Amino acid sequence: MEDELEDRVLHQTYLSFLKILSRFTSSVPLDAPTSYLWKMVRLYLLRSEVVIFTLVIIIFLMYLQTIELWSRTLLSRLSHAMSPMGAVQRMKLMEGSEADKQSWELKGSLSAAYAIKGRRMHMEDRFIINENINNTGISLFAIFDGHGGEFAANYAKDHLIQNLFNKIIELNAYRDGKIISTPPKESPEEKSKELGNSVNVERKPSFKKSASTADDSYKKEITDPELLAQLSKNRPITREVRPTGQPLKNVIIPISTYLDKGKINYGKLLTDEVLAADRLLVEAAKRSLNVAGTTALIAVMENNYLIVANVGDSRGVMCDFRGNAIPVSFDHKPQQVREQRRIEAAGGYIAFNGVWRVAGILATSRAMGDYPLKDKKFVIADPDILTFNLDDHRPMFIVLASDGLWDTFSNEEAVKFIKERLDEPDYGAKSLTLQAYYRGSVDNITVLVINFINNRISISSNLE
Repeated sequence: MEDELEDRVLHQTYLSFLKILSRFTSSVPLDAPTSYLWKMVRLYLLRSEVVIFTLVIIIFLMYLQTIELWSRTLLSRLSHAMSPMGAVQRMKLMEGSEADKQSWELKGSLSAAYAIKGRRMHMEDRFIINENINNTGISLFAIFDGHGGEFAANYAKDHLIQNLFNKIIELNAYRDGKIISTPPKESPEEKSKELGNSVNVERKPSFKKSASTADDSYKKEITDPELLAQLSKNRPITREVRPTGQPLKNVIIPISTYLDKGKINYGKLLTDEVLAADRLLVEAAKRSLNVAGTTALIAVMENNYLIVANVGDSRGVMCDFRGNAIPVSFDHKPQQVREQRRIEAAGGYIAFNGVWRVAGILATSRAMGDYPLKDKKFVIADPDILTFNLDDHRPMFIVLASDGLWDTFSNEEAVKFIKERLDEPDYGAKSLTLQAYYRGSVDNITVLVINFINNRISISSNLE
């Protein structure tokens, strides 16, 4: 009885409010069409049941908007629960597969990396930390930022890095006298084939570079048992992929060509290996019609020298002892004068599509893979090599990162950010990565920090 009385009071109050509003609005002079329209609104739209129904619909829609995320999660769980998979499979799915993983991290002795998938559907970044390779005092770091799929980045990470790893071990042993190299003997049949091919095929200097990863292209005698075991364990894998057309031809590059007065010529080594891996990557991509590509940022450190090879728009920056940001690589962008001239000389063009792109497609002018653009020579894989004497700069740290970071951070901002967080367990790599995400980066983000505050990387323990 009390509830009915309350409802009547509420209803009468509402009607009284509408009558007062109607009298007020009716006292306002209006022309005939406007007056007729207002009468229709009062008769039909401002009726109590219409207003109440409209309010109910609005509240219901707001409620649906609020619970949308919860509803999607519930439907997803129900669909998985009703699927015919077993309990073990459902448990694995709930734990999350590698494809569903959102972040990756790795900690070395004096370096650390952190990577997130971010706002992309798939993770196409790859990174490498290899400190003090086989106690040689040489360290190797790399960032690969894939595009168009994971194929190219995976290939570079697995094949290019493995070949560099093997070559570094071999070169270090060679200069220490553990390998005795003997010049190869070319058979008459191979020589006649080479003479026959030279008539129709124009030889270029870069051809030798493109086959330098074939470690068995020269004969050698290994006298150190431990080295022999190591090389057998890490066999080069550059011969597993054959081109779709004419097979790759072995080109003999003696190991001694990478040594200069007892020092390894890392610039030549990195250039040869990157171009060779790119040649084989393109051949493999053609076989599977995979158009993926990847940038490559590789840093090698031995004693007080840092050698950086860069292909694409991943970037490295050094913080010297004064806190200054010193670039250790420079992006390859289509709008750069030298890159634009090279592209146009090859018959290509650049177009603005959000950013400047090669043929309106690729936002970097150099990359590994990307065989449709590589065949036309619009995109190349030739790395830029920069060498630094660390004694001159006395660095506090070095940051290597994919362009997901540099889309939201300048070199100076990244250096300042890390400088304040070097005491963190990962030297600020995770904090910088997440901050780039919070700033709105829409790409995969990978940050690798090399810390020099306490020790030199070259004397750190080996990271397997």
